[in-house]
Order: sequence, then structure tokens, then C-alpha cells
Amino acid sequence: MIVEVCANSLESALVAERAGADRIELCSELAVGGLTPSYGLLKVVKEQVTIPVYVLIRPRSGDFTYTIDELNIMLSDIELCVELGFDGIVSGALLNDFSLDVVQTQKLKTAAGNLKFTFHRAFDWIKNPSEALEQLEAMQVDYILSSGQQKSAPLGIDFLSELKSKTKSIQIMPGSGVNANNIESFKDKGFSVVHLSGTAMIRVSPSKPLITMNSERFLSDDHIAVTQLENIKSVVSKVK
Repeated sequence: MIVEVCANSLESALVAERAGADRIELCSELAVGGLTPSYGLLKVVKEQVTIPVYVLIRPRSGDFTYTIDELNIMLSDIELCVELGFDGIVSGALLNDFSLDVVQTQKLKTAAGNLKFTFHRAFDWIKNPSEALEQLEAMQVDYILSSGQQKSAPLGIDFLSELKSKTKSIQIMPGSGVNANNIESFKDKGFSVVHLSGTAMIRVSPSKPLITMNSERFLSDDHIAVTQLENIKSVVSKVK
């Protein structure tokens, strides 16, 4: 069984390698489901990690429906990953009716070239997963990362098993909530690959700061923060 570790930093990636993981999914910001890592992180991980590394390509938090500009950003990030010599790409796109965006996902897959391609947990939002599975197989996607459309993969294991029974070429990769206490259930069901972060929150400051830099109002699955023209113009007009 392949063990893929979702690593959010160089330290996490090195720990995963030292622990015997088979490969890394490199990202940042686990709290929002993962975002594209910075160039600096990509570069140093490529220099120091020897096991295969797949890179998450997701330009922002929120939904998985992207504008043309956002898609072009994603394509540029994939181009960089190809140039740096990474082993795989983790990405995907949906339409706003929660169906697979075949056109955008195909462009992402094509940009990845010979790199392996994982369609990420946007799959868990798809309302027609059987149809999407066929569409992704037609694109020759290598993996689907999924919690079985439940809050965690252990809760979604039956649906994951159903998906696995329908696949011809794609490997179904259970992810979310996978740990040492439940891993054998996935092995017993015949899964050949699993995904986990294996993280714990580590205190890095001896005390809490006076104010928090976290803002819950920016955390949303169906809204994104966008600078508003009138908000800026009204400020500029008062000082210029």
C-alpha cells in the first residue's frame, strides 16, 4: 500500500520521508483544505526531499470554480512544477452546479504533461460522481483523492469501495481522517493507496499574542474575499 503524506512545510515533508512515507503531496494552509505552495517552498523541497512529490495546484480557498485568470495562474504554476522536475500534480475544477468542469480540468491535465495527475477532494462536492469518474478516466487521470463524500474517509469507506469497484484505470485514494487506528480497514477493502497528514498542533510561541491575525469571516466554502472598487475609491478620494 502506498502511503501519501500531505505536507504543509519542509519540516513536515522531511518528517514524512524519515517515517517511511512513499510520497508527498506538497501544499500550504491545511486549515482551508490546502493551497499552492510558494516558489521558495517548492525549491527547497525539491532540493532536500528524495521521495516523489506531487504539488497541489489551488490558487485560493473557497470553491473550485475558477475564472479564466485563475485558470491561467494555475497553468503557470503547473508549468513551474514541470520545470522544477516534480513527479505529480494535484488539482481540478468544478462548474458552479457542482459538476466536473471537463474543459478546465483537461487543460490542467494537459499542462501536467507526463507528470502523474490526482483529481483532488473537489470530487467530494460533485453531485454526479459516477459520471465524473467516467469523465476523469477518459482524461487518463491517475488518482482521485476522496473522503467518499463524507466528513472523513472512514465514514465514506463504503462509497469509496463502490467507486473503486467501478474504476478501470484510476486509483481511488482515501483521504481525510486516515490514521493508524483505521488504516487496516482500508487495506482490508483492497485500497492500494491512502492519503493523510499525520499532523499535530505544536506550540511555537510561549504565550498567545495580544491580538489574533486569524479572521473567521474570510473562511467560507461558497464566498471569496474580493477587493471592492467603491471601497477603495472612497478612501482614495478622501486622501488624494
